[in-house]
Amino acid sequence: MNTAHRFLLDVPGTWDTLDLSGETLATTRAKALALTDDPRAKARINDMFRQGRELNRAARRHGALLATGTATLYDEGLFLAYGMVFAVTTPVGSELTLPVLSAQLGVSSANRAVPRDRVITSVAVPHVGTVARVTGTEVTRLTASDIDVELLTMHTMMPVPGRADEFLVVTLASPNLPLKNEVYDLFDAVTSTFRFLSEDGTPLRVSAVGRD
Repeated sequence: MNTAHRFLLDVPGTWDTLDLSGETLATTRAKALALTDDPRAKARINDMFRQGRELNRAARRHGALLATGTATLYDEGLFLAYGMVFAVTTPVGSELTLPVLSAQLGVSSANRAVPRDRVITSVAVPHVGTVARVTGTEVTRLTASDIDVELLTMHTMMPVPGRADEFLVVTLASPNLPLKNEVYDLFDAVTSTFRFLSEDGTPLRVSAVGRD
C-alpha cells in the first residue's frame, strides 16, 4: 500500500511562509499604524501584531512542520491569520480527543472552559477523505505576561496513510472575530488543498489513504 512521505498545503498568495516576526511584519504594522490617529485603534493594531509574533514563536517551539500567515491591509482594515501543521501521535490506548490533542500540541489555554461555539464535525477533504474537524473561538494565553487573546480557530485532523495512530493537524487561527463567517470559509478553502504525496512525489488518491 502507498504511504505518505510528505504533504502539500496551498495558501493564498498574500500569505508568507517566512518568519512573520521579521521585516515583513514590521513593515505592515507601520503602514497599519499610519492609517489612524485613534489611540485605541493603534493599541488594537499593536495587540494584533504582538499576537502574530507570539503565535509564530509558539509554532516553532512546538515543532510545527509548517508555519505560515498573513498581515494584509485592505480598504476595510487589517486582516491577520496564521496557519500551522503539526505532527501528532495518539498515545497507546487513547483516542484523539481534544485534551489529547491539546497536550500533543503544547497548547496552553487561558480558560479551561469549553468554548460555547465549539463545533466538532466530520468534513470531506478532497485529496484525503473524511476527517475530523474542530472549530471554535478559543481564549489563549500567548505569553508569560498573562496576556489573553481570542482567536477564531479551525483544527483539521489528517490521518497519515500507512501509519497507525499518526495524524497531521492543520491548525488555522485569526483574531479577526467580526469576520467569523468569512474567516471560516477561507480556512476551509485552504485546508481543502491539503494532500499527502507518495515517495515519487505523486498525490495519493483517496482510495489509497487507508489506515493499517
